[in-house]
Amino acid sequence: MPQQTRRTFLKVSGGVLGGIAAGTTVAAAERTDRFIVETGGNDDLGGLTVVHELAGVDYAVVRGEVSEVEAASGVADYAPDVDVELDDPSPNEDAPTVSEPSVEDEPGYPLQWDKQALDVPTAHETTKGEGTRVTIIDTGVAAGHPDLDVNETLSRNFTGDGFGSANAAGGYHGTHVGGIVAASTDNEAGVAGTAPETDLVDCRVFSPSALASFGDILAAVVYSAAIDADVANLSLGAYPIPRQAVGEFFGKALNRIMTYANSQGTLLVIAAGNDSADLQHDKNFISLPNEGAQGVSVSATGPIGFGWGDEGVEAPAESPAFYTNYGTNALDLGAPGGDADLNAIGTGVPWYYDLVFNTIAVPQYRTNEEDEVIGIDGYEYSYNWVAGTSMAAPQVAGAAALVKSANPDYNANQVESALEAAAEVPEGYDKTYYGAGFLNVVDAL
Repeated sequence: MPQQTRRTFLKVSGGVLGGIAAGTTVAAAERTDRFIVETGGNDDLGGLTVVHELAGVDYAVVRGEVSEVEAASGVADYAPDVDVELDDPSPNEDAPTVSEPSVEDEPGYPLQWDKQALDVPTAHETTKGEGTRVTIIDTGVAAGHPDLDVNETLSRNFTGDGFGSANAAGGYHGTHVGGIVAASTDNEAGVAGTAPETDLVDCRVFSPSALASFGDILAAVVYSAAIDADVANLSLGAYPIPRQAVGEFFGKALNRIMTYANSQGTLLVIAAGNDSADLQHDKNFISLPNEGAQGVSVSATGPIGFGWGDEGVEAPAESPAFYTNYGTNALDLGAPGGDADLNAIGTGVPWYYDLVFNTIAVPQYRTNEEDEVIGIDGYEYSYNWVAGTSMAAPQVAGAAALVKSANPDYNANQVESALEAAAEVPEGYDKTYYGAGFLNVVDAL
């Protein structure tokens, strides 16, 4: 069954298709109450309320009126904060929600074509990520999920929404990402993560509204460096942002903060985006944060036909996913994020097996008459299939934790170099979809 073209997909989907993410975007309206300011080392911010002090980089996130920002002597430059909207699909509607997958040790492993393609069991003969720390900057990683061990002490809620951290208050997405990195492999239940022994930390930047402040994201990056995280995973982004005006300011701030985090030993692994965009030739626009300095930008790959029957796959696990952003010099690595044959949907074949299977936590929101979330009554923990570059990035984040664990003296650049040196562009495919190549965890070790 042939895949549809990327252009056709964007017309058909309108944004999201059961379990397949189709991009993150900047919300139309800029914030009028919050600003990201460059201080130039001057701490005099007048009457402004500091929401996040971005220590070490001479930036801050503040709340106040624009007149107060312009009057503050400590503000060298500024831009309104903006909201990033996560086009977060519901867990695949066609796929069965699996509470207790059953096959051998980690019973869900036979459904994990991604971990099989990366030969994670062989990598685990060297290390499972001991002695490392990975932060997940996302919708929240559920410490209550039976397949996850989350460091609740270090976890933080950057949103100010009052719903705490180490939970899925912002939606299931972060728990799926966290599971790809670090789902347990010693409980004979559920699925396998790439680095199950890493110290997993939740940095929640999305609220139940599904919006994240760009300022909160920057603060989470700085915090990751402050707690000595070896890797920070950002399965989020904003595209397209004009390179001029606000985009120029954001690019400058982001580059400084990402370079700072990298210098502190924190490797930033970032989803390339699901807009089917050529990031190398879109000269008037920029994709953030994956096109920022010192980040590892990850595209998505996936099979067609995994588990459909005895005839084998029509496309291998390392083939580019139809939705992934691309561009040789805009990417660093390709990794399993899931693919789909849209023509197979509704035909009775298990097309969703080509998505990525891992942990999810679905919040049970309590709302008022205006449909605003006023509380969370609990979470449903299970497993399901989702696809996107959001799923590809944590494959690399987990691999980076393994490399760091095996080489504790490596700095962030050396970890990245090891991953890129081991990667190769698959035979018969175009380098524009991979950067250095397809992730090879075993050779990177």
